[in-house]
Amino acid sequence: MKITDIRTRVVEWRGATVPPQPHFCTNPTDLLQLGVAGADAMAGFRFHGWLIVEIFTDAGHVGIGNAALAPRVSKQTIDVYLKPMLIGADPWDVEFLWQHMYRRTLAFGRKGIGMTAISAVDIALWDILGKAAGQPVFRLLGGRTKPRIPVYASRLYSQPLDELAAETQKYTKQGFKAMKLRFGWGPTDGAEGMQRNVELLRTVRETAGDGVDIMADAYMGWTLDYARRMVPLIERFNLRWLEEPVIPDDLHGYAALKAMNLIPIAGGEHAFTVYEFRDLLDAKALDYIQFDTNRVGGITQARKIAALAEAHAVPVVPHAGQMHNFHVVMASLNSPIAEYFPPVDVEVGNELFYYIFDGEPAPVDGSIDLRDDVPGLGLTIKEDALKKFTIVE
Repeated sequence: MKITDIRTRVVEWRGATVPPQPHFCTNPTDLLQLGVAGADAMAGFRFHGWLIVEIFTDAGHVGIGNAALAPRVSKQTIDVYLKPMLIGADPWDVEFLWQHMYRRTLAFGRKGIGMTAISAVDIALWDILGKAAGQPVFRLLGGRTKPRIPVYASRLYSQPLDELAAETQKYTKQGFKAMKLRFGWGPTDGAEGMQRNVELLRTVRETAGDGVDIMADAYMGWTLDYARRMVPLIERFNLRWLEEPVIPDDLHGYAALKAMNLIPIAGGEHAFTVYEFRDLLDAKALDYIQFDTNRVGGITQARKIAALAEAHAVPVVPHAGQMHNFHVVMASLNSPIAEYFPPVDVEVGNELFYYIFDGEPAPVDGSIDLRDDVPGLGLTIKEDALKKFTIVE
């Protein structure tokens, strides 16, 4: 089997979007005090475009990959740098192809956009392998380790407390046993903002009850000093984890917060390759690893990081739902739960996956399942639905 062609398309949503409210979610730019709020404050972290990658083979199998970060630049990276080295190659040589892409782009591509492009290609290659073998990808990675995958409802952005309580109650009624909140205030908001964060958590905990796991995400919007002050205030709410409390480059900040041993610390959504996760594990910086398969280096890297994390007894809970992550979770006993973005109107961008692809499983009583009889990743592209997007080819 040989690769005959690679097609990349960026699809950009041109329909209506829901503008975020002020203090919708903390983020790294808050510290700059730019004097903006709501949608403008989140401008650099909302995305309304997605990259679709299709890899064609002479055997008739077509692999589908995707990426959400900087899709236009990721597309160009594939078209200019990666595609020429892949045409004519055998997709079964997936490890060699990953190393070829990685080492050829090492000077500029080992993190960020370069690795995002490699991830999208690698996911498509694994989709080909599953289709060629007539097996779902999770069987190629080791098979089923759990009857179903428990998932947590991941939204609960900062909002008026009555609305937050209503959304929390909706997820409990739907059978979710875990859910994640976003903090709305950070270091520049002072002691008053800290109390507002506490009120967010109190509302979710009192509404959901003690029988539901709650996670909370600062999305890189805090500093180590601020996080050290916040952690004692929120310890009483029994969080399963505190996510991305500081920027991803602050390795020592992560380690310092974990060493407090008050709330488990999660991160890795913005970390890349097995090498960076080796450093995070060596530094004892994380209680939960949260790579995203379509950023970290694809399935080829995700399975290596999952094995490394298991050796350190650190659970892996990938960022985002989506099939490339669900297959990794299903094949790993060290991944006890997965993230799930409830389908909503287009807001921050995570929900675009539902508008572009068919095949994403719907949760039942807080769990999802992957089918044994669907080869590959189980995704198809909603070509008719792409009429709602501007397409860049």
